[in-house]
Amino acid sequence: MPRRVTLLARIRSALFVAWMAITVVPIAIAVLLASIVLRGDRLYWMCVGFLRLSIWGAKAICGVRYRVHGMERLPSRESSSDRLAPVILCPKHQSTWETFAFPALMSHPLCYVFKRELIYIPFFGWAMGRLDMIHIDRSRRTEAWSKVAEQGREYMSRGHWVIMFPEGTRIARGERGSYKNGATRLAVATGVPVVPIAVNSAVCWPRRSFVLTPGTIDVSIGAPIPSVGREADELMREVEAWIEAEMRRIDPAAYTS
Repeated sequence: MPRRVTLLARIRSALFVAWMAITVVPIAIAVLLASIVLRGDRLYWMCVGFLRLSIWGAKAICGVRYRVHGMERLPSRESSSDRLAPVILCPKHQSTWETFAFPALMSHPLCYVFKRELIYIPFFGWAMGRLDMIHIDRSRRTEAWSKVAEQGREYMSRGHWVIMFPEGTRIARGERGSYKNGATRLAVATGVPVVPIAVNSAVCWPRRSFVLTPGTIDVSIGAPIPSVGREADELMREVEAWIEAEMRRIDPAAYTS
């Protein structure tokens, strides 16, 4: 169900976009300079600082709040010296919000798989290109998969969590995209469990739009699904079924038909 966009919402959204533009430049420059001597997690958490400012700005300026359900289902440390077990996160993808929010919400470094064109975005992309991420050329599918398998295995061996959006692109509220099996192929190849995540971010921030409306976004994290002995397609169907059923629970107004 479309939400009415008011003039006030447009003004606040313009202020929010200005807030992101103002904050990204100094942080990106700091990351680029720091990358001369720093690598790995230290550089990652510097970038997360900008993402946290963005999520805070969405809340303070535009009234976009959020609730997280099921965080306790993710692996946790028993002590400060323990390394968290790797998982592959498979979230629903509706807007820019979740791409910014997940690193800000998680206590563990995330490794995104994304199209390489994003690293050419001034400042934001330049900084992202210096991180331990997997940027692929989607036009070369075989080469892209080889890179995901090789680098995904490497980063997870360091304890990183890989995050892949199964639908590949942002999907309109109330709709279902085509779920690709890249994440579950990686899970089966490495024996790492997958975690389905439902998120109804389009309630406040629709795709292809920078007009945000006040409201509360729900993030629902499912239980990790073991991948050992599974087929990638069958495993992805289970991930898809959980996400789409959970989407109807957390955003019933979008699925009235």
